[in-house]
Amino acid sequence: MTVLGIESTAHTCSVGIVDERAEVLALASDMYRPPKGGIHPREAANHHVDRLPELLDRALNQAGLRPGEIDGISFAQGPGLGPCLRAGATVARALSLAWDRPLFPVNHCVSHIEIARALSGLEDPILLYASGGNTQVIAYARGRYRVLGETIDIGIGNFLDKLWIALGGTFPGGPQIEAEAKRGSTLHPLPYSVHGMDVAFSGLLTATLALAGKGAERPDLAFSVETTAYSMLTEITERALAHRQMTHVVLGGGVACNERLRGMVRTMVEERGGTMFAPPRSLCVDNGAMIAWTGELARRSARPTPVADSAVDPRQRTDKVRAPWREAGLPPRPVPSAP
Repeated sequence: MTVLGIESTAHTCSVGIVDERAEVLALASDMYRPPKGGIHPREAANHHVDRLPELLDRALNQAGLRPGEIDGISFAQGPGLGPCLRAGATVARALSLAWDRPLFPVNHCVSHIEIARALSGLEDPILLYASGGNTQVIAYARGRYRVLGETIDIGIGNFLDKLWIALGGTFPGGPQIEAEAKRGSTLHPLPYSVHGMDVAFSGLLTATLALAGKGAERPDLAFSVETTAYSMLTEITERALAHRQMTHVVLGGGVACNERLRGMVRTMVEERGGTMFAPPRSLCVDNGAMIAWTGELARRSARPTPVADSAVDPRQRTDKVRAPWREAGLPPRPVPSAP
């Protein structure tokens, strides 16, 4: 069995194909890069419309499959930027109708969890989800994934992008701040905004720009920002582990590719006697394979969604969608049968 997944929630459009054992048969992705400033949703959507046909052909060629050998179509229904979501959903619906294949819309955030579960084999981990538009600590309970803590203003990746652009850089900001931070050594005091299980980054943005205006060096600012922001994320992740009496953490989202964040979370988790798993970069950032795999889980545990009922939901929350495969007790990844 093979499922094709389409990711188009923000700046990345991607087509992935996986089989029933979570083996990635193909992954073709492309990222919209604005000439200046941040993401413009309509321009990003136009980019996706232009690139998805070629990405689809590339994925089918990588997998060595014909359309008739695809058993299901999945797409990211939300959350995300409305025009971008509609670009991917339109292609998915067209393929479902043209190829006469069942359609499985899935939640983008849940897909980050499920690909990490499949790759790690961890049955019930907590997810630290750190990306451009989302910053959440998530765990499963009673039929759906619950948000234990989240940002109360802007996502961590959005914060990094805004900061780097304001400092004269270009989108995306996270990777460039990471490179700059490796050259820094002075830790400037910055607002540490943890509110119970939630975090906030707008005050950190304002304070960092104020320091820049006073002549602070960019490498030291980047070092201070990473240390402060990632300490905040590590703290609420540890609090979630304690609250749920759990031991395992998986990471997801573009910001979760950051080496400093991975190291801080790994140290915290291992000191508690647990395990931390981070997918390889290609499957940690937004990608079509995670959408395809979650679509495969939906295929095994739920009915297909009629095209007429497959509207996108830009504000779809993680905790508002059900995870029927978890209710059915499906393992994170099927165990190969004995020869």
